[in-house]
Amino acid sequence: MRLQGKTAIVTGGASGFGAGIARKFTAEGARVMVADINGEAAEAMAEELGTTAVAQTVDVSDRASVGAMAKAALAAFGHLDILVNNAGVTHLPTPLDEVSEEDFDRVFNVNMKSIYLTARALVPHMKSRRAGAILNIASTAGVSPRPRLNWYNASKGWVITATRTMAVELAPEGIRVNALNPVAGETPLLKSFLGEDTPEMRAKFLSTIPIGRFSTPEDLGNAAAFLCSDEASMITGVAMEVDGGRCI
Repeated sequence: MRLQGKTAIVTGGASGFGAGIARKFTAEGARVMVADINGEAAEAMAEELGTTAVAQTVDVSDRASVGAMAKAALAAFGHLDILVNNAGVTHLPTPLDEVSEEDFDRVFNVNMKSIYLTARALVPHMKSRRAGAILNIASTAGVSPRPRLNWYNASKGWVITATRTMAVELAPEGIRVNALNPVAGETPLLKSFLGEDTPEMRAKFLSTIPIGRFSTPEDLGNAAAFLCSDEASMITGVAMEVDGGRCI
């Protein structure tokens, strides 16, 4: 119960890695807001997690929606200990000069601007308490980019740099900021990363992961629970790979 008494928001918490993190947090004793653009899925996940969880519909790329999420979390919990910026999107594998402006803007707004918006909405509260942990879900794509995912790769590189600079600035305020870099996993985004989800494409990708399997929501939940717990009180500014050796 390493998160006993803690409160948390997990964006994109209704599926994939976010669901794995929300499940692990509640198992470790935290009260969790499952925040997702899919309100019905958020409600279903919160119901699965039980009375310590609440659901919130949010568009993380929209300032008013993020503000409403922050207000709802503080109303439900009284304070916030942990913010997990997990919501993310990608564009399909495409030559970099052929990605549409619409797809670029969507990747920029969901993967990057959202972290700015949640910081605007919730960092002042954490500063007032001189405590807090922020976890940004980046990607191995930000460390070891793959062709044809150029603007997605770039967005995750931005997340890693944002994590480090946030950590440096917020450390004197008692706030830790870390990131996780998962390799592709069994999530709704897998097909988008691969272009087509076939046994051949999976085998080709798995051959690049020394441990020989994809990241799972449970893997991310376990790593997130540690970095957001008091056990990691001396760890900030880290972008930790959860990738089975992919980036070695």
